[in-house]
Amino acid sequence: MRFMLLQTYGPTASDAPPMTEWTASDVHAHIAFQQELNARLAELGELIDAVGLAGPEVARIVTSDGRTPVVTDGPFPETKELLAGYRLVDVESWDRALEIAALVSAAPGPDGAPVQAPIEVRQVMGAPATDDQ
Repeated sequence: MRFMLLQTYGPTASDAPPMTEWTASDVHAHIAFQQELNARLAELGELIDAVGLAGPEVARIVTSDGRTPVVTDGPFPETKELLAGYRLVDVESWDRALEIAALVSAAPGPDGAPVQAPIEVRQVMGAPATDDQ
């Protein structure tokens, strides 16, 4: 079963300040934790992909009627939360996906305290069959 674990940065249960306000050593510890977790998941054959995303200030929204695309700045979140990155995992069960999400949520933040970031867990669905398949 494939799951997308969506990691946001914004208000957390721990009330940790934004990462831009962390000390260099706290940022280093957080990134090292993420890299070590990715390495462990890869060794287990569970990690498909993991990436961090650029901030919304450099994102673009594209809409099209099939002819001329319209490209605008954005998104402009109405909250302080933003999608910071994701992990795509292939695991045996929902329980395992939730277990990995809990590890990600407990990543170290300022002074090593768990950041308690909300991690959205969504199963990746396949496309429905069509008549020609």
